[in-house]
Amino acid sequence: MKYQWIDEYLKAMKGVSSDVKEEWNWTRYFIGDKMFAAVCRDEQGEDHLINLKLEPAEGAFLRQQYEDIVPGYDMDKIHWNSVKTNGTVPENLLKDLLEKSYYLVFSKLSKKQQEELSS
Repeated sequence: MKYQWIDEYLKAMKGVSSDVKEEWNWTRYFIGDKMFAAVCRDEQGEDHLINLKLEPAEGAFLRQQYEDIVPGYDMDKIHWNSVKTNGTVPENLLKDLLEKSYYLVFSKLSKKQQEELSS
């Protein structure tokens, strides 16, 4: 995979946990109990797509700018986007998108959950 740093990068974010959904072949990343990213693997176990959540307008804009950003695989096509791991999306942009996904989901948590995760 081109973006081998993703697991370490996401797990370094405050309050992040992960699991493996074996029947889907996905590694999912959560803030609190809400998923904000997933690395999806193909039948050979190779990383294939990275799912992340964005504001709908930003997701639509990025899909027009990058052929390797597509509507979310197996997800809500309005809020979720997939980045192809064999594509040309710059690392710094992908890091920015992953952070936006994290903060978007974090902002939807209850104030109590946000405080617990921030401490």
